[in-house]
Amino acid sequence: MILEMKVPSPGESITEVEIAQWLVEDGDYVEKDQPIAEVDSDKATLELPAEESGIITFKAEEGDAVAVGAVVCLIDMDAKKPEDDSSEKEKTKNEKIADKSITKIDNSTSKETYATGAASPAAKKVLAEKGINASTIKGTGKDGRITKEDAIKAVPSMGTPTSGGNRGSSRKKMSMLRRKVAQRLVSVKNETAMLTTFNEVNMQPIFDLRKVYKEDFKAKFGVSLGFMSFFTKAVVRALEMYPDVNSMIDGDYKIGYDFIDISIAVSGPKGLMVPVIRNAENLTFRGIESEVKRLAIRARDGQISVDEMTGGTFTITNGGVFGSMLSTPIINPPQSAILGMHNIVQRPMAVNGEVVIQPIMYVALSYDHRIIDGKESVGFLVAIKEALENPVELLMNNDEKKALEM
Repeated sequence: MILEMKVPSPGESITEVEIAQWLVEDGDYVEKDQPIAEVDSDKATLELPAEESGIITFKAEEGDAVAVGAVVCLIDMDAKKPEDDSSEKEKTKNEKIADKSITKIDNSTSKETYATGAASPAAKKVLAEKGINASTIKGTGKDGRITKEDAIKAVPSMGTPTSGGNRGSSRKKMSMLRRKVAQRLVSVKNETAMLTTFNEVNMQPIFDLRKVYKEDFKAKFGVSLGFMSFFTKAVVRALEMYPDVNSMIDGDYKIGYDFIDISIAVSGPKGLMVPVIRNAENLTFRGIESEVKRLAIRARDGQISVDEMTGGTFTITNGGVFGSMLSTPIINPPQSAILGMHNIVQRPMAVNGEVVIQPIMYVALSYDHRIIDGKESVGFLVAIKEALENPVELLMNNDEKKALEM
């Protein structure tokens, strides 16, 4: 019996996925539930497990975009498992994974070595748009003819090399997730009235709290008392003070929310991912830190689900972990604002009329001016600054031990 394996729906509103990578070879014997492919949607990368055991036959190639519900492979369930050398098969699979389809274009090769076949009319048009001379292109068509695909893949010359150094380049198709992120970022810049306001935060009070409670907190709960819980708590307080920042535009309407779902930007193997901390207003310091750790691990291991990245009413991004001093974060649509954290640097600061060295972080709030006024945006960021510089009173109700469950 032949089983047709179809692309399952990764989530609501997703109609198409891309075969990012086959994890087995065409004609391999696969076991039921064995991961056979990685598929990219515009929100996440997911593993596709075999629905039954048998011999697999591909119906789609790596890089193909396939509709949800389309057949991507066949599994012959009547086929018997071959008694092949498993170590040899594993070697072949590893070689396939390592040898990804990247077209190498070596610009250090002299022009005289290129084939000089004629270009097709479609290829001529593409080359003319790129400003590339057909004589510099090696055609793959019959008798060296330059095809339209050759022209599309051609890279303009970067100039004549003056030394013998390597001048190679590579061409690799971006994943569907990366392409979707790029489209969304451009649309945000084009479709919103985005502005950014900045402030600075003296992190010494939080440093002092962490110095006292960090070790006991980790020993008791198994998670670190990091900065994210303080920032999330400060954001929740500020959003309750300025509810327009926790709203979105839908056509001619403003949608407000009586809950606070905080999206946190984390770096995953496939690029930036933004999982969501649900109902952050109800979480304790321990609850926030546990959820941040759980989501970060799932994103790092490529196990994050579409549902875990859907929604969110406000985003926090931390460029400081990569050394960023200051930036203008881009809004995560359809949200109306995003808070950017940055690195902490010892800086001179006036405290009670005296210059002292303090750990300072610059913070940035990018917001959609169509729905958030300047007064609200500045007031929101000031509220975050106040809470972070006075966490015991404003975030812990003057009882840090109770707030930290110590």
